[in-house]
Amino acid sequence: MASQEEELGKLREGIDALDAQVLQLLSQRAQLAQRVGEIKHGNIYRPEREAQVLRRIAELNPGPLPEGAVRTIFREVMSACLALEQPLKIAYFGPAGTFTESAAIKHFGSAPTFTPFLTIDDVFRAVEAGQADYGVVPIENSTEGSVGRTLDQMLTSPLMICGEVHLRIHQNLMTRAASLDGLKKLYSHAQSLAQCHEWLSRNVPNLPRVPVASNAEAARMAAADPEACAIAGEAAARLYELNILAANIEDDPNNTTRFVVLAGHDAGPSGRDKTSFVCSAQNKPGAVHDLLTPLKTHGVSMSRFESRPARGFGNSRWEYVFFIDIEGHRGEPKVQAALDDLRSCVGFLKELGSYPRAEK
Repeated sequence: MASQEEELGKLREGIDALDAQVLQLLSQRAQLAQRVGEIKHGNIYRPEREAQVLRRIAELNPGPLPEGAVRTIFREVMSACLALEQPLKIAYFGPAGTFTESAAIKHFGSAPTFTPFLTIDDVFRAVEAGQADYGVVPIENSTEGSVGRTLDQMLTSPLMICGEVHLRIHQNLMTRAASLDGLKKLYSHAQSLAQCHEWLSRNVPNLPRVPVASNAEAARMAAADPEACAIAGEAAARLYELNILAANIEDDPNNTTRFVVLAGHDAGPSGRDKTSFVCSAQNKPGAVHDLLTPLKTHGVSMSRFESRPARGFGNSRWEYVFFIDIEGHRGEPKVQAALDDLRSCVGFLKELGSYPRAEK
């Protein structure tokens, strides 16, 4: 026992010494970041540069810390350094405690000022009006499909996509009560109820399900009613001090939501990028085939193709536009050539932005 205590003492001394070195290096890094801000005199947040730094750190990681932990640590370091020179204001689809808030923090770190807005439209307006530097909204879910309101806004807004976030969605059943006994209603967003349908049917088939505006609102309502429960994420459980009675109740364990980061600009090339655009097809035979031909001709890979009603574009109520994601940055010659060829065979094309592909 004495030898173990002696070894523990030496290990703790070693940790203390390393902590002092880490702090010294962090201070040096912050000074360099401040100097970068002084030289650039403006927007020093560069999505492509942060993506490159995080990829490089992940590749250098020797362990034993997992890649996700290393990315989180360095994201917070960069977030704090940036805040010294340029504190960011981030608008997100709220309220507080939603998965969108978690996605915003995952992308920007915890240093910015985060402001929730109750509708996706309000997030767009806040960034367009300069109330926020960036906005974060959901655009699609791997189980339930696209978020139509985000797509409709992208069609008409001047904002561009400068980043994306993939967030694994873990749904939890939470309540003030100690057990499910005596609960009379279940609150959640309609999409979350759908994502947990099978679990709910097996475990609480007779509990009335009440759709509400968001999971965070469901948690708030459950916190105010001892006979109610909610489905929401861990952030909402912490915010409203609810007990999680059942964790990870989503039917699909790989359930993931993709979020986009909105700004008045997109991102420069990072080396692993994606480009999004929306276009319409001419009303003639083979029009959709014509949309895909330039991509094949120039060797550009497509990762998403989705049609949606034009909503104000065109003269017919049955006209559609196509939202398309392709691999590569629009500044790359082959991507630019494909987009140029597309413009000659479509009725309308709007580039939504190029940005670093989401990592783990």
